[in-house]
Amino acid sequence: MTDIYALAALWLGLALIATLLSIWLRIATALSEIVVGTVAQLLIGALVGAAVLGTQEPWIKFLSGTGAILLTFLAGAELDPVIFKAKWKEATTVGLISFLAPFLGCTAAAWFLLDWSKEASWLAGIALSTTSVAVVYAVMLEFGFNTTNYGKTVLAACFITDLGTVLALGLMFAPFTYKTVIFVMASLVAFTVLPWLTPRFFKRFGDRPSELEAKFLLLCLFGLGALATWADSEAVLPAYVVGMVLAGTVGKDHVLIRRLRTLTFGLLTPFYFIRAGSFVSLPALIAAPAAFFILFAAKMVTKFAGVYPVTKLYRSPHQEAMYTTLLMSTGLTFGSISALFGLSHGLIDRTQYSFLVAAVIGSAVIPTLIANAFFLPHHLLRKPAATAAPPVSREALANPSSTLQP
Repeated sequence: MTDIYALAALWLGLALIATLLSIWLRIATALSEIVVGTVAQLLIGALVGAAVLGTQEPWIKFLSGTGAILLTFLAGAELDPVIFKAKWKEATTVGLISFLAPFLGCTAAAWFLLDWSKEASWLAGIALSTTSVAVVYAVMLEFGFNTTNYGKTVLAACFITDLGTVLALGLMFAPFTYKTVIFVMASLVAFTVLPWLTPRFFKRFGDRPSELEAKFLLLCLFGLGALATWADSEAVLPAYVVGMVLAGTVGKDHVLIRRLRTLTFGLLTPFYFIRAGSFVSLPALIAAPAAFFILFAAKMVTKFAGVYPVTKLYRSPHQEAMYTTLLMSTGLTFGSISALFGLSHGLIDRTQYSFLVAAVIGSAVIPTLIANAFFLPHHLLRKPAATAAPPVSREALANPSSTLQP
């Protein structure tokens, strides 16, 4: 146990450093954690050995995966059904073009410019077509956009994009077996039953110190996640949909959401983002940077060529259109998952995998830094009240008439 505690202290120390850097540099914590993970893997690997960071330890992989699941669930729970119904055309159009443009463009770049095989090129298109719900939601939450109609519309568009990515990966490469049918049918039943069951279950047994609500949600997420991985899918996909269907129940329980955020951002997501950053091999990129720049540029160009005109079509001002386009250009969760799927199934080799993961993580960092530095739509944020109301004493609460003016 000594080794486990020491390793946990190392990771949380890195998370604390990343948080301090995000405060000093005024950037999203998720991005600083990715950068810290990349630098830590390089320095620790050079000084002591790459294995010291323990990125392949089962318990670290579990905490990292749980962080991705809960973060994706919270992003889904932030979706407002009323806003989605009002903005579904915009969210669907932006999400679809955000998937199709880089999917086709990056596939062509890998085929014609890098001379990759057909399977490797299609996989590159899938991996680079994604938009990171994890990064976008973390940024939205940090700046307060998650409570605005704008932020909820962008999160809905992210879901459409990643749904296209998952479907493309499943239809083109993942085996379609009886397990897939069972997973789809069980998920549909869960998505139908949970919106009816959850509020009634919480009303009957909830609001207790035992945190029954959190245990119930974790049970649902882990159960569907296990079923998804058993069917060769990904655990984060049902987590996002569960968050969406429970947005009217869980999403409106601000106390429960706050407790889940504390667990997620305080403990779990640092393992996810730092681990993601540790996969970037800086020496490999320095030795052969051309492939990385081609893949990264292909994703950025195709995202801009697709998303920006659509946002202008829906009459978004330039600053909002640029901010939306840059956020939709990010990638992390499904991009790295797709690249790892290709490596484990022999569709790409380790060198191609390194270039893809580096491009994916680069797209998580660079567009977000530019967006927050130059195009942050401050006018969409709720301004704090100019003056705060004076505190009310307990005596005043006990005798309200005493607070009335004579």
